Amino acid sequence: MGFSGLVRWTNAPTTGLELIAQNILKNHQGQYKGKWHLSMKSFRSTLGPIPGYQVSVERSMCTLTMDDNVFCVLEDPAAPMRAEWLPQAQAFAKQGQTIPKPTHFRHTFPTLGPPGALEQLLTQLRARWVPVRHTSGAGGGGGGAGGTGSAPGQLLATGAHLTVEGHVYAIGSDWLVRAGNVIISPGGAMKGMLLEVEYVPLPVMEATYAMQPVLTNLLLSILPNLPDPKIVAMTLGDEQWAEVETGDDLGMATDPKTDEDDEDDIYAAEDDHPSYKQGDWMGIERDRRSAYLIIGALKQEGLL
Repeated sequence: MGFSGLVRWTNAPTTGLELIAQNILKNHQGQYKGKWHLSMKSFRSTLGPIPGYQVSVERSMCTLTMDDNVFCVLEDPAAPMRAEWLPQAQAFAKQGQTIPKPTHFRHTFPTLGPPGALEQLLTQLRARWVPVRHTSGAGGGGGGAGGTGSAPGQLLATGAHLTVEGHVYAIGSDWLVRAGNVIISPGGAMKGMLLEVEYVPLPVMEATYAMQPVLTNLLLSILPNLPDPKIVAMTLGDEQWAEVETGDDLGMATDPKTDEDDEDDIYAAEDDHPSYKQGDWMGIERDRRSAYLIIGALKQEGLL
């Protein structure tokens, strides 16, 4: 897996997926690889009054299911942001003092599995989470702000709120293209398209900046030539990703890299490979970045 770029085509026609497929297969000699399916849900949790707040604080949770993984974005307005708390902790550390570490930050981004386990856990715990949009599979239990929205023993919001239905194509041996329609439930109304281009040989973050024009040019060549397309590139800065990145919470104590010790060694051995760093576009890390971008874009549009 490699570096990816995402594009949101908000006014795509109903024939957009077919037009893109024809363009890839005929003009780029692409090959069909399989289906692309994503499902998304959104929940809210209304808590009681919190000291220092005049109104109740409502947390939000959005989930995206990709293959066997569920990526979950939680936002708690009452919690501090990592970027705000870290400078304070560093300032106190220089003075030989410490401040209590928060139990969590404003944005949390865990990866869960298997699909469906989260809803079962919320139901069993009678957690104060209710679906933002009730689907046909939700069991009809409306629930109030202080309830679970479902009867005891009944699964919570079994139907997806949004789905992406599309296909995956390969262009040569280096490129993967995913294109799919965004469909809202219930009703099945189409809300534009998502396109993702992945450059498989490039998983290392330092080399990705030069790839932006290449990804942009390929995406533009894939899109059909239609009048007035509304296309938005979905990007994620390092600062934004650091806010939800797991691992070293303080960002002050990291293990020193040992690769520099052998810089003068001109010989290569069979097991010499670039060291993997957290955040590289490999494996589940690539899927995490992609999921976070998709959730953020659709949530900003009010679809989640």
